[in-house]
Amino acid sequence: MIDIHSHFFPRISQAEAARLDPLRGPWLETSGRNGQIMVGEQPFRPVHDALWDGARRLAWLDEQGIDTQIMCATPVMFAYAAPIERALPWAQLMNDRALEMAAVAPRRLKVLAQVPLQDIDAACREASRACGAGHVGVQIGNHVGERNLDDEGLLTFLGHCAAENIPLLVHPWDMMGAGERMKRWMLPWLVSMPAETQLAILSLILSGAFERLPASLKICFAHGGGSFAYLLGRVDNAWEQRDIVREDCPRRPSSYLDRFYVDSAVFDPGALRLLIAAMGAERVMLGSDAPFPLGEQVVGGLIRYTVTDEEDRQRLLAGNARAFFNL
Repeated sequence: MIDIHSHFFPRISQAEAARLDPLRGPWLETSGRNGQIMVGEQPFRPVHDALWDGARRLAWLDEQGIDTQIMCATPVMFAYAAPIERALPWAQLMNDRALEMAAVAPRRLKVLAQVPLQDIDAACREASRACGAGHVGVQIGNHVGERNLDDEGLLTFLGHCAAENIPLLVHPWDMMGAGERMKRWMLPWLVSMPAETQLAILSLILSGAFERLPASLKICFAHGGGSFAYLLGRVDNAWEQRDIVREDCPRRPSSYLDRFYVDSAVFDPGALRLLIAAMGAERVMLGSDAPFPLGEQVVGGLIRYTVTDEEDRQRLLAGNARAFFNL
């Protein structure tokens, strides 16, 4: 099995985080095998040692029967709002620490880089540097402030990755509507996060961006593409009925499904069947969202239970990822 969507958070001290942001820099407080992601002085998320300890992660891979796992930054680390003179060294530090964590078993632990998307030139340079140093791709957030993925600068970055054969994983973050109406029950993660991913996909389709981007671009959207597959019929219907929906998009939205991939982190057999029916088995890859509680607890279990065709099962469990990430 190859798990393409898992997270890490390296041993970042409060002093190191303060160089990014003295008040809200993210860092890791640990006590034995337990830890707490901190944002400045505020607790953000309780975690355990598989998030930062390469040896413990490797032992967990053995327990789960995972051959290779691709790790990426916890999104609170993105730092897109920071000045570039702080954000670039921060991204470089994260990327170097990621390789250090993976060094315990570099054939089994792979990492995706983070880049400072607030400065496109710097982001392109760091993507190239990191992938030259050993990263197998780049993780980006689905937006930068008010800019969706169809922003001209972000399209320049996507084009750079296509030209250099750098695979991309798009992860939702900084969720819309995370205010008074979603103050409890993890509603931003349960409602807004799927919507953010759908917004990212539709921003590329409906803006006509996929018409301008090279077909060689390798881009995957986390969490099964969010709510996209379930609402694709609604989008196609809107494109057919309303000229304002199709004014920048020359083809039916469903005709762009061959331009991107999704992971399998949907947690329900019916949802996975729908996702495969929409995207095709060749466009879905195993993603666990480990080692967080909202991730898949038995990695690959949903695919093994749901997908009965052996060839398709092997595509989802490893084959698609091997080709996508050049493994």
